Amino acid sequence: MKIYFAPADVPLVRRIQTAAVLQWVFSFLALAPLCIILFLLLLFTRFWLISVLYAVWWYIDWDTPSQGGRKVPFLCQMRVWEYMRDYFPIKLVKTAELDPRKNYVLGFHPHGILVAGAFTSFCTEATGFSKLFPGMRTNLLMLPLWFRAPFFRDYIMAAGLVPSDKESASYLLRQKGGGNAVVIAVGGAPEALDAHPGDYTVHLANKKGFIKLAIEHGADLVPIYSFGENEVFDQVENPRGTWLRYIQERLQHIMGVSLPLFHARGVFQYTFGLMPYRKPINTVVGRPIPVEKNEKPTAEELDVFHQRYMDELSRLFDEHKGNYGIPEDAYLVFQ
Repeated sequence: MKIYFAPADVPLVRRIQTAAVLQWVFSFLALAPLCIILFLLLLFTRFWLISVLYAVWWYIDWDTPSQGGRKVPFLCQMRVWEYMRDYFPIKLVKTAELDPRKNYVLGFHPHGILVAGAFTSFCTEATGFSKLFPGMRTNLLMLPLWFRAPFFRDYIMAAGLVPSDKESASYLLRQKGGGNAVVIAVGGAPEALDAHPGDYTVHLANKKGFIKLAIEHGADLVPIYSFGENEVFDQVENPRGTWLRYIQERLQHIMGVSLPLFHARGVFQYTFGLMPYRKPINTVVGRPIPVEKNEKPTAEELDVFHQRYMDELSRLFDEHKGNYGIPEDAYLVFQ
């Protein structure tokens, strides 16, 4: 295998962009276990009091993630995220207005490997969400598992992440005055196993929990399709029925997280590594689907809104796919 190294005369700004993405990849892949190890190791050093005091704080602060978290605007507006945006680049595309007097459930598709489009667009101000949708506040849902990691939980809360459970989402949608948008990667961890370049599989056919959540709180549904999300990493082929896919699905069922075997490029060479490719991601926000509040929706009502949502997502994909190099004969596949 021939290794293609980065040229020595790469412009400084591109090196900074690479560094920005590197810290993000490191945060999502390694920071949580490192924080757990640090917390435990400190207990056996002269700095043991740090872990003890943090444990007390952790106990007092236990419910914060499920009560809106603790988003820090300064962190979301840091220049580092603009460098990360420009690395791919990532663009947030608006197709309709969002009324800041209402609350919304935003469905993000596809999950991809590391949801780069969702994080950059809804956890930072790099793509200008607040300017495109004034008066709106976003919180991206993340697996509850990660909020059990000491120190790491505070970092992800500062970016506006909250646990992906009903309690956390309901808390935000119950807030009076509107302007709250809960962003859900509907396909979740299982969809990451289908995140192959050129694949348009969306895990949605049996996903009705977020529909029920929206109806119970009278929050309008908004489909989002992130064109290019599946293109920034390659993944070892794992079609259904193979031993690899079986093992991945079993581990996902046991641990709650999927383990796609992904790869792309490195920091100083372009042949292999865990850095994403420099390929554009265009996150297109669709039209709101009006939802009337019903605290006890019927199965028929869930089916109606679920079909309406799938139709709107398909329309969004078909209407914009030509702008981003997707063949006319390509369509979404609902799994």
